[in-house]
Amino acid sequence: MAAKKQEAEKQSVVIGEDDAKAIEQAIAQGQALIAQGKTKVDASMAIYRALNTQPQETVVSAMIEGAGLTPKGALTYWYNCRRKYAKEVNK
Repeated sequence: MAAKKQEAEKQSVVIGEDDAKAIEQAIAQGQALIAQGKTKVDASMAIYRALNTQPQETVVSAMIEGAGLTPKGALTYWYNCRRKYAKEVNK
């Protein structure tokens, strides 16, 4: 039997004005940290902390723009930031 590929339907995400401002601020914060000579990890973690309630795709896109990451790199950073943030919260 041939395996069938199922394509996941992408749902449109409506972002409110407050969320859009939070995303812009997180991106600006990440860019500022990079400009100060901080690492991409520091910038990504700051972005993740600011946007942890947003969907994964939103946070990853913000990391790409705010920390200068590649799409694959941003996804890896997202997973690592999620784990680190969970440890911080559960202390």
